[in-house]
Amino acid sequence: MLELITMLQETAAAATESSINVKGGLALGFAGIGAGIGVGLTGLGATQAVGRNPGAFGNILTIAIIGMALAEAIAIYALVVYFLDKG
Repeated sequence: MLELITMLQETAAAATESSINVKGGLALGFAGIGAGIGVGLTGLGATQAVGRNPGAFGNILTIAIIGMALAEAIAIYALVVYFLDKG
């Protein structure tokens, strides 16, 4: 009887651990998708702005690079949290 209880506890612990890994993977995936959308929209806006005013290329490029870096930072934060929570 004691062996059965021990086996059930180990199975429950393994199921909980795999559930946490799946949830973390989904959160990381959504963060990556969000970062990709953010970078894409930033690039779209920068391209349209340069098309309307080619003389402002340098200023637009600077702002676009900052916007893309901020969008990518969200994915990096999610990656760090995922690996810190997993470890």
